[in-house]
Amino acid sequence: MSNKKTYFISGGGTGGHIYPAFTIIEKLLTLDDTEKIYFIGNPENMEYDIAKHYPQVEFLPVKVKGMPRKLSIGLLKWGIELIFAVNKASYYLKKYSPDGIFTTGGYVSAPIVLASILNKHPYMIHDCDSIPGMVSKISAPKASIVSVAFENSKKILKSKNIIVNGNPVREAFYRVTKEEARNKLNINQDKKVIFITGGSQGAATINKTVVKLLEKLSADYYVILQTGKKNYDEIINETEKIYPDYKNNPNIIIKPYFDEMVYPLKSADIVISRAGSLSLSEIMASGAVSILIPYPFASQDHQRKNAHEMCEKGVSLYLEDSDCNETTLYNKIQELNLDKLESMRKKVSELALTNPTDKIVMQLKSTIK
Repeated sequence: MSNKKTYFISGGGTGGHIYPAFTIIEKLLTLDDTEKIYFIGNPENMEYDIAKHYPQVEFLPVKVKGMPRKLSIGLLKWGIELIFAVNKASYYLKKYSPDGIFTTGGYVSAPIVLASILNKHPYMIHDCDSIPGMVSKISAPKASIVSVAFENSKKILKSKNIIVNGNPVREAFYRVTKEEARNKLNINQDKKVIFITGGSQGAATINKTVVKLLEKLSADYYVILQTGKKNYDEIINETEKIYPDYKNNPNIIIKPYFDEMVYPLKSADIVISRAGSLSLSEIMASGAVSILIPYPFASQDHQRKNAHEMCEKGVSLYLEDSDCNETTLYNKIQELNLDKLESMRKKVSELALTNPTDKIVMQLKSTIK
């Protein structure tokens, strides 16, 4: 009888749900006792495109969308689609008989969670945010183990077995050194580095504010700006108007997107960012101090909650999106003088959890009968 295990992994809709799921997949693929991994997701979402990079993983499609918030024909249609998706997930359960089931939340994971409950199959969930989503709230009471990234989540989710692990972060964030990252980007090892990012989509408020500060900041810092792909051309045009000579400044990098985020993050002393949970975990794993400008329209206002928790720990400064302008942002950066920056960086080192991926995988294995 084979001791090799088969796993169902699910979670999608946004990168904050998808990337932690694939970090767990990467770890499972390194284990000798892993037989097969199936990813359950929506073929119309980005999880399908990411799954293509993992030929060892088979993608099992379920058609499911986020729940409409108002009573409407759309809500009725969504309910019918969810029933079909749960039936499809139940079919997958019976056909492939997974040993372990792991989800990272979001509406994409709802069908397999509900199918697991209906079929009395053990499962484990991980919630990435300080304010857990609806699917996590529904699935937590029946889950064998609930893993969370933030202490605050324990107050919200109902579970007899809830563990604060932090978010699973790609191994490269613990393997690549600051020196190696700076060499990769051709950055002077002795220069203080600021990395500004609004995520893969970019953040218009942050981009436009930073462009006005580029010339001033680059006198004291090496400045890396990730604009987001859709904003890149507009930001370059704006930069050329405000600071025509920026291309000749060796202390500035402007890119639409970094395929390997580990390099700019590990290079940075200060990161200016939105406050998505995965971004915060990667910033912490990079050892950087952060200035957080939460996206004000995030679901359940979770980015503000995430940011406030980071500030309470003493590893971040906070700035509202509506208050983000040339003066306020520059003052926040200046607030991080050498002594304060060093003391906050020590707190990052003290609080940064060692990569929780191994712990989460061991907990997942413990759910297998």
